[in-house]
Amino acid sequence: MFEKRLLYIAVVIFVTIPFSLDAFNIFSHSYDKLDQKYGSFTEEMRAEMLGEVRQMFYFGYDSYMNYAFPLDELDPIHCVGRGPDHDNPSNININDVLGDYCLTLVDSLDTLAVLGNITEFQRAVKLIIEHVSFDKENTVQVFEANIRLLGGLISGHMLMENDPYLFGENLRPKWYNGELLQLASDLASRLLPAFQNSMTGIPFPRVNLKNGVVDEGVETCTAGAGSLLLELGTLSRLLGDPIYETMARRANRALWSARAKNTGLLGNVINAKTGQWVGRLSGLGAGLDSYFEYLLKSYILFGEEEDYLMFNESYNGFKQYLRRGRTHCNSGYGDHPLYVNVDMHSGNTYTYWIDALQASFPAVQVLFGDIEEAICTHAWHYNVWKRYGLLPERFNWQRLSPDVAFYPLRPELVESTYLLYQATKNPFYLHVGREIIQNINAYTKTKCGYATVHDVIDMSLEDRMESFFLSETCKYLYLLFDLDNPLNKQFSKYIFTTEGHLLPIGSKLRTKPWTDEEFSSKPSCASSFGKESLSGDSVNIPYVAKEAPIFKPNITQPSCDAIDEARHYLLPLRTPYYLQLTESLGLKEL
Repeated sequence: MFEKRLLYIAVVIFVTIPFSLDAFNIFSHSYDKLDQKYGSFTEEMRAEMLGEVRQMFYFGYDSYMNYAFPLDELDPIHCVGRGPDHDNPSNININDVLGDYCLTLVDSLDTLAVLGNITEFQRAVKLIIEHVSFDKENTVQVFEANIRLLGGLISGHMLMENDPYLFGENLRPKWYNGELLQLASDLASRLLPAFQNSMTGIPFPRVNLKNGVVDEGVETCTAGAGSLLLELGTLSRLLGDPIYETMARRANRALWSARAKNTGLLGNVINAKTGQWVGRLSGLGAGLDSYFEYLLKSYILFGEEEDYLMFNESYNGFKQYLRRGRTHCNSGYGDHPLYVNVDMHSGNTYTYWIDALQASFPAVQVLFGDIEEAICTHAWHYNVWKRYGLLPERFNWQRLSPDVAFYPLRPELVESTYLLYQATKNPFYLHVGREIIQNINAYTKTKCGYATVHDVIDMSLEDRMESFFLSETCKYLYLLFDLDNPLNKQFSKYIFTTEGHLLPIGSKLRTKPWTDEEFSSKPSCASSFGKESLSGDSVNIPYVAKEAPIFKPNITQPSCDAIDEARHYLLPLRTPYYLQLTESLGLKEL
């Protein structure tokens, strides 16, 4: 009788109390003004932005070819070319990068392919073969030569040889006979003395391309010494010569073995001769960023377990020591999450600024599958961009002002925006891309190209257009809006280097033409990983996997959790948290 009475009461309540079926809809959401602002992006808007990016690239590229080629860079204000500063060899801001080797053309080569310009791609290959030589009396930085030149040459070669019809017509001209790979091999051989003359395994930062003399400077940043494996490893596997990959892995292991014993963190500057740390700053920006990026991407490309395990252990450390703010991005209470610079030995806050290079970290988080965290990290950098219209090189998050105010057309925020759109398909990121395009056009466009912004406060300009503007910034913006681009259709088959160069993922690069027994420098780090962190501290972070996932070459299903359908059209960072962030940075959205 009691059960019947309860059932009767329940039926009466269900029938008599008004309700909405939306209460049972798991996708129901209060569609607020911010959702309305960012929740859609029309086809007309997308096509317009795609056209804007195409014009942006060709304005910069054509100006370089008309006014600067065969020199390395374009000075877009005076419409002239720029090469090394031979009168002042100590001017490393210029001489680390430029070396009389048609830098901008080499760096832009695969962007031409992405835009589908087969004719100009083939012409550029011919010009590179005719004009580029590394037999020059120039001392260059190993890191810059590796990511910009070696990466550009290898990417161009592999696009022609691996999948020449990816972008429509045949990329590979009939007369091509592997000349780009030969140039890459020549360049890498000229960089080798920086590795071979080091007793620590950490390469010296600079080397003379003609005579192999290593520069007297011995201090190198962690990223500079440890972001060489994608290019050098690929070259080794294409040539069947293990020397290049061996040197790059030796450098990675040397840096890894030097990390702080009590925290497991790495510093930002190290002495290549002694192996002792010079800089104690540990963070995710300049001096460290691409070291961690390359650990993860090298695992994706080559499938070597030790790369994944080192990245995984590093990611534990980021969460434990660098991360501030509330525990979860889109739930809970507290300040907006932020990764700060800390002392490598104590984990205490070391500086109150973070730099623009850290804006690439959300892209790494996307590749690792930590999408929610990537959303939060990206939102912070994007709103710093909004505060000034461009992203200052260093932003002091305590004083809310730039510590270093220039903007050299960097691609990092664009890269993260592109990868987050690929992961979420949320139109919010198309709005971000549109704002970036509009601001670059408004503040940096000159008579002959796009210029570095000297100060984001007054938008004064410097007469330099770095090669990465065409190689990365324009490429990621174009791919963001070109939804039908063949690369987006086969997104899981390619990886981007830290300079935005394309390398194909597949069995060819996951197979070593040699055995480790035949050629080995030092034992793998993989055997030293266990349930405890390598620093000796127990780390319990539920998100991070303990073992490397096994790659399946023909996998068609995503390996990370998808963003739920409702959030494809709602603000990625939920509105209360987004407003909290904007207000904390002195912005007003509503």
